Amino acid sequence: MRSKRLNCMRVHRFSQSSTIDRIAYDAAARTLSIAFYDSGKYIYDGVPETLFEAFCRAGSAGAFFHERVRNRFRFRRDPERRGFGPNA
Repeated sequence: MRSKRLNCMRVHRFSQSSTIDRIAYDAAARTLSIAFYDSGKYIYDGVPETLFEAFCRAGSAGAFFHERVRNRFRFRRDPERRGFGPNA
C-alpha cells in the first residue's frame, strides 16, 4: 500500500483488495473517487478528508467502503472512465 500526492489529488492504491484498486481524494472539491476492479470508477461528493485518511489505513478496503461510504454520500459514475479489469 502506498499514498502519493498528484497536484491537489491524494491517491492511495490497495494492493491486497480484490474489489477496490485505488481511491483518490480532492480536498478542494471534497470528492472521493473510487476505482473498482469490476464496475469502474465512481465519484462520491461531500466526503471529509478524515474519512479518506481512515480509508487509507483500513485493514479491508471493501469492508470499509460498505461500512463508511456506501449509501452515505451522493455519488455518480465517472463518465470518463468505463469499466476495467477482467470483467469489463
